[in-house]
Amino acid sequence: MIRATARGLLAALLLAAAPAWSQTAAIERVEPPHWWVGMRDTRLELMVHGPGIAAAHVRLRKAPAGVRLRGSSRLDGDNYLFIDLDIGAAAKPGPLTLDFIAADGKPVASQTYELRARAPGSAQRQGFDGRDAIYLVVPDRFANGDPANDNAGGLGDTVDRSNVDARHGGDIKGIAERLDYIAGLGFTQLWPTPLVENHQPSYSYHGYSPTDLYRIDPRFGSNEDYRQLVAQARAKGLGVIHDIVPNHIGSGHWWMSDLPARDWINQHSTYTETNHRHITQADPYVAPSDRERFAGGWFVPTMPDLNQRNPKLERYLIQNAIWWVEDAGLSGLRVDTYPYSDKAFLARWSGAVMREYPRLTLVGEEMSNNPLMLAYWLAGRPKHDGYVSHMPSMMDFPLHYWLREALVEPEGRSYGSGFGKLYEAMLNDALYPEPTRMVLFEGNHDTNRLFSALGEDAALHRIAITFIATTARTPQFFYGSEILMKSPVERADGAVRADFPGGWAGDVADAVSGRGLSDAERDAQQYLRKLLTWRKTAPAIHHGKLMHYHPLGGVYVYFRYTAQQKVMVVLNKNNEPTALDTSRFADMLTPRSTGTDVITGQRHALGQQLMLPARSALVLNVVEP
Repeated sequence: MIRATARGLLAALLLAAAPAWSQTAAIERVEPPHWWVGMRDTRLELMVHGPGIAAAHVRLRKAPAGVRLRGSSRLDGDNYLFIDLDIGAAAKPGPLTLDFIAADGKPVASQTYELRARAPGSAQRQGFDGRDAIYLVVPDRFANGDPANDNAGGLGDTVDRSNVDARHGGDIKGIAERLDYIAGLGFTQLWPTPLVENHQPSYSYHGYSPTDLYRIDPRFGSNEDYRQLVAQARAKGLGVIHDIVPNHIGSGHWWMSDLPARDWINQHSTYTETNHRHITQADPYVAPSDRERFAGGWFVPTMPDLNQRNPKLERYLIQNAIWWVEDAGLSGLRVDTYPYSDKAFLARWSGAVMREYPRLTLVGEEMSNNPLMLAYWLAGRPKHDGYVSHMPSMMDFPLHYWLREALVEPEGRSYGSGFGKLYEAMLNDALYPEPTRMVLFEGNHDTNRLFSALGEDAALHRIAITFIATTARTPQFFYGSEILMKSPVERADGAVRADFPGGWAGDVADAVSGRGLSDAERDAQQYLRKLLTWRKTAPAIHHGKLMHYHPLGGVYVYFRYTAQQKVMVVLNKNNEPTALDTSRFADMLTPRSTGTDVITGQRHALGQQLMLPARSALVLNVVEP
């Protein structure tokens, strides 16, 4: 089937036959589908796909002033042609026309391509940082706003809510209808897991097996629906973070039936899976074969591993990332399976994106409990091997793990147990150029639910939420954590990604209205709402310094402060009310200091002693007379 994916695509007409051309030759795809004038990198490489197109010569017949054809080239595949354009700095928006010429000099196809004007201020778009709080949703499991698209596109893997591993029907419209709820909780950024097409026979709901890198999956909506979602979110004070997967594709990707080149994917004589040894990318003693197996092996059999060492694939992936930022109007990219890609490619990829958008935020997924691995990928820190990265942020998996462990461990067993583990973990911030840009999360789609991990203990859950929202990090929360959603303790992806209550007609409970929620669930939701709403007004939390005191008697105290604001955070794991001697905090408090509880408004004298409720978290705005 011929499917046009570029705006303004003209019907291709075969006027004369040549040996390398089919009598039904046509242009089926041009990617990227469109581009913009005024980009910092003036080079644009189009990938044109159609039967026998590689044999064509290309002529630029009509174009805005300042647009130049640099040339064309091919790889192994007969059905791909790569067209290299230069979009000069002075070029104006408008259509250009490309003619495809057969070996005998006769035109065989023509293609129009649109160059658009950029949105004002696009290059200086603001990313996310410590001022923000991120809400993560799995779109298929969040809300079904349009049941009519549940099985759209003929992509298989139909909706079945009785099966935790099947599609459930959530979509972009469902998210859009709940933007007020998300913003009302105090969030400033929305991160949906991937929305691009996943034409896979099963497990397509999660989005991490992309089969068309430029198309929103029709079961979620359309590209225009996505653009509108981002615009609507922006109007409500929410940026949108796009989840992108440069490491692999899904086995149902259209490339797999017609590869552009033999080395487009990492192929082996037999199926070869990655060894999942992340440290091979940074280990000074690594065996080259181990490093190659990690980066060149496949994640799973249904996820072909892309070979980013192919220069044209590298260019394709760089342009794809920039295209989504520009086309949708994004505030950031979350990069899936970050270390699994070729690391030289990652340096060039991150550099290219950041040069185009110097204030954008890229955050990488490095699922390691070793802070040195996270630090290796961050920009601004010299590496032992001279590696240069341009990533401003990584997901803070080490602190995520240690926080959970600290809360369930008994206090006092050793200096490094309980809160002592959390206290010592903060030393790793010395490795990170900008700790507040690291994203600390209570949970995500690949972890069990925080409430379940903490033994369904609402008090510990509140302590965890408080730490994540107030320590020197950019906080991220998983949908449903605000209402104590549960999961099996052992990893069970389909159950962790359960349907958000109220997202489907007929749901008994509705998290947005509060209908059917328990008192504990409503209390947790209201606490997070108050905490994050206050957080938006607290520059000491956004970018202030941190000073903490070693835990004593099951109590951990730290301060966030600037020259204008001081915040005291007190975490108490004791099962009974505790009298806290505040004289040891003389570095930060005076005998006349007072603190106002940001949740209740209650004012506390902090000069000598502070009474702590059992198993509690206090966040106090400190006031000096």
